[in-house]
Amino acid sequence: MLELARAAGALVIDEEFPRGLNNAVRLATAALIGEGARTVVTLLSDIPLVTGEDIDAVIDAVPHAPSVVLVPSRDLTGTNMLARSPGDVLATRFGSNSLARHLEECRRLNLACEVVNLPRPAVDLDLVADLLEFMRVPSTTHTFRQLARLGLAEG
Repeated sequence: MLELARAAGALVIDEEFPRGLNNAVRLATAALIGEGARTVVTLLSDIPLVTGEDIDAVIDAVPHAPSVVLVPSRDLTGTNMLARSPGDVLATRFGSNSLARHLEECRRLNLACEVVNLPRPAVDLDLVADLLEFMRVPSTTHTFRQLARLGLAEG
């Protein structure tokens, strides 16, 4: 799989063994900064409705460096997207109650921080109830198509 990604021109980071989400983001951030990135946007893989327009909106919301933009989950406890400028200005705190932990760390570091509520990235699939809610409304996402293919959603 790594060779396929390399062949496609992707920046490949081999963790060698699972280290957890926050460590994976730290490794990826360091690699991106090494490639010249000044602003790094992290979005979690369980937000199936996110679009390029949403990512652009988050980048546009970054006021100036140093600063952080947080996009909360629908229940306002999680962080589903995070923009940091510069990319290593804040260590990520993904996990339980990450929005509050990111906000607290921004306050502690006296970082400019914007919370941007976006409806599509707010939808995450953390719980069975989230998946059931997601399946109620058909979408053109790969996730919905796969659920329909499996007979779990009506397409």
